[in-house]
Amino acid sequence: MTADIAKTTEADVEKNDFIRTIIRDDLAQQKYRQIVTRFPPEPNGYLHLGHVKSICLNFGLANEFTGLCNLRFDDTNPDAEDQEFVDNIKDDVKWLGFDWAGEARYASSYFDQLYEWAVKLINQGDAYVDLQSPDDIRENRGNFGQAGKNSPYRDASVADNLERFDAMKAGKYANGEAVLRAKIDMASPNMNMRDPILYRVMHQAHHQTGDDWCIYPMYDYAHPLSDAIEGITHSICTLEFEDHRPFYDWVVDKVGFEQPPHQYEFARLNVDHILTSKRKLKKLVEDNLVSGWDDPRMPTIAGMRRRGYTAEGLRDFCDRVGVSKSDGVVDFGLLEFSIRNSLENANRAMAVLNPLKVIITNFSEAIAQVEALKKPTVATQVTQQGDDTVLWLTQPKNSHDEAQGHRNIPFTQEIYIDRGDFEMNPPQGYKRLSPQNSEIRLRNSYVLKVEEPILDNDGNVVALKASVDAKTLGNNPEGRKVKGVIHWVSASLGVPAKVRLYEQLFTQQDPAKIDITNLAAEINPNSLVEVAAVVEPSLSQAQAGERFQFEREGFFVADSKEHSAEHLIFNRIVTLKDSFKPAWFMA
Repeated sequence: MTADIAKTTEADVEKNDFIRTIIRDDLAQQKYRQIVTRFPPEPNGYLHLGHVKSICLNFGLANEFTGLCNLRFDDTNPDAEDQEFVDNIKDDVKWLGFDWAGEARYASSYFDQLYEWAVKLINQGDAYVDLQSPDDIRENRGNFGQAGKNSPYRDASVADNLERFDAMKAGKYANGEAVLRAKIDMASPNMNMRDPILYRVMHQAHHQTGDDWCIYPMYDYAHPLSDAIEGITHSICTLEFEDHRPFYDWVVDKVGFEQPPHQYEFARLNVDHILTSKRKLKKLVEDNLVSGWDDPRMPTIAGMRRRGYTAEGLRDFCDRVGVSKSDGVVDFGLLEFSIRNSLENANRAMAVLNPLKVIITNFSEAIAQVEALKKPTVATQVTQQGDDTVLWLTQPKNSHDEAQGHRNIPFTQEIYIDRGDFEMNPPQGYKRLSPQNSEIRLRNSYVLKVEEPILDNDGNVVALKASVDAKTLGNNPEGRKVKGVIHWVSASLGVPAKVRLYEQLFTQQDPAKIDITNLAAEINPNSLVEVAAVVEPSLSQAQAGERFQFEREGFFVADSKEHSAEHLIFNRIVTLKDSFKPAWFMA
């Protein structure tokens, strides 16, 4: 089965998982006229690979079932949030290929309503103001083996609680002096139900509301009520919120809604070697262990975009991972497989990452016979560049898409090949150039024969003397059985470029075991290797963000921030091929 056929087959199969089953049943029973989902990030950092799955699921479900999906910022913690993160999140969602219903929404837009509902809970006897210290609250909460202790303020009158809550709102309490708590059950086996905090005092300006408030709702209080305000039908979140669902339902029930939202949990995305903890990612940035949130090694959407990952590839990856109720770890190879498939039609180019000079001794003679000996379909032109003769070879930019046009590749007397393509003492199975195997075909050009390696005083190969077979430009003459093909670049007209080779950021396979206190020691020393390469001159026209397949090397992208016509910088997106195949692909 080819990759193209396999991808088509997957696309034709109706997606079927427990969430889609629920939605189909709900629609069949006419429980809802239209489904409404939401993607509700807190704007306290950059989105990462785990968020990609949530984005694809929530927006994908809305598209699939002709529903709506809101983008809502659950911005209830002004101490950690920033407009920069808001803007970046919007950009990331659009880049992934999705758009939200109406305007972007903010939990902070509902602060007045959330406050009124908090007052309602107090009047119902379902909430109280606690004046214990944060340490006392923490200590009296108990643990999984021990019930909590009721606050001495738990049985205060409604009037006293209203007065204290009003004082909180008026700024009469300092940070940590007062909180509003739900009155549920301090002996509950679910710690989230032991009188959780609804509001806390924070004398902190908010990026949306400014200084209007000095009390802010907790996420677990604001989130379900924001869902209810927006008419969310299916509130989809990861498994870590499963224990929070009873409180989600409690809040919605106590406030009261004709059609309450319902929460459903799915397994979060865990990929080996990939860290998706915002806290740890933030520390990487703060400790200058990476160049920023968009470092191409970072699993943030910003980092993956700069690395050259495609939105198509990330969506395909999420489709292949699917939706389940049990946590597991996905092979990083599957991510690379999806990205690689999305790059199959990238334009071609040649780049030599570890140059070894080759001097063609019969260059002039071969060039003099080009027109007489070349295959008629091979487009060439011979010019003079100063004292140098140049054979220009015209080749398509993209063998899959003629509309991309052509590029002209200069072939000169001196060229570079990759140092790894010649070995004086080749290992077993080596199929490139060596004293025992002196012939190979140059991509888009001649068959090359090494005549003599040039060694330095230490016996290291510093250059090769070679000849070309003038009859082999586009031809395979009878009797010639040259198997290998290597890439090359003109030594005189090739363009210097910085090429960044990336691997996983961490050596630790299990992301949960990555030690936040010693992140520097966890970093893979080969996660970034920079090499001084030489590339074909057509790449000097590459635009920032443009992707290419470098022959025999892999897929690369012109760096979106630092690349320019004067300073070429390319990031390796993914290697050219890998042994990894998804299980369905192998069938």
